[in-house]
Amino acid sequence: MPEPSPSHAGPFALGTFSDGAAAFPGLVAGPRVRDLSGLVASVRALVEDWDTWLPRLHELAAAPDGDWHDLADLRVLTPIEPGQILQSGANYRKHVVDLVAAEKESVHGATPEEARADAEKMMDERIRSGVPYIFLGSPRALCGPYDDVVLPALGEQHDWELELALVIGRAGRDIPAADAMSYVAGYTISNDLTTRDRLYRPDLKAIGTDWFTAKNADTFLPTGPFLVPADFVGDPGDLRITLRHNGVVRQDESTKDMIFDIPRLIAYASTTTTLRPGDLLLTGSPAGNGAHWGVFLGPGDVIDAEITGLGHQRNTVRSHA
Repeated sequence: MPEPSPSHAGPFALGTFSDGAAAFPGLVAGPRVRDLSGLVASVRALVEDWDTWLPRLHELAAAPDGDWHDLADLRVLTPIEPGQILQSGANYRKHVVDLVAAEKESVHGATPEEARADAEKMMDERIRSGVPYIFLGSPRALCGPYDDVVLPALGEQHDWELELALVIGRAGRDIPAADAMSYVAGYTISNDLTTRDRLYRPDLKAIGTDWFTAKNADTFLPTGPFLVPADFVGDPGDLRITLRHNGVVRQDESTKDMIFDIPRLIAYASTTTTLRPGDLLLTGSPAGNGAHWGVFLGPGDVIDAEITGLGHQRNTVRSHA
């Protein structure tokens, strides 16, 4: 297992860890982890009483007593077991403009200049009058930030999509955008892997996409390493998202490029479903996925991913065989 990165914003973060025995919730302070299993059953249980726990965590992080471990000696698991996983599609302006412009050139014969101008106009209108595109992911797709990604038997175009993910800390329905940020407990990193050549169903063209098959293979949602409290992250609308594939930078963008910001995503999602503590909301992926580069994941590949203040992931890709 690669050595976990201790880099996180603020005095502490949270996660789920194993020392070879049972998994336990832990408080991360730099290169050390305090075992919280004697105080709380899981990170999910902690987030369910977030307002009570947050000041207590400050005290625990500063106290010398307790059961402390070296982070490098532990297996880092997915930081929280979510209730729902809500995922945002087509939510970065440059990414969507690139996709729309490419279609206008290849399908409609537009010049590159015409295609891009039309695509930018469409996105500006979407920002003014459109709504987010949100779908559900399966918790079974989750894996840890340093676990192997196992390619499924079917499909060949396995792609990356690095995303800022937020963890809900308060229950709410029909949440006004103006109040939405008060519902966020913290942030983590998720890589929403996708098998592109299984995304569209040729046998069911009227239905179109098959999100379940393309995005929910086991290990296709590496998440973590930590849950970093929202108070420590600063402006989530100005974080850097960077992904390297075999050492080559493929995604490198600011969350400023989001079409719908976090308050609008929360407000929109909560018009359909009650958001509850522990729910995970992925906010979309910027330009630079494998389809853009014409490069996809294969056995032996290494994906390195990071977001400002949230730590680092490293996943090695292997075949299902």
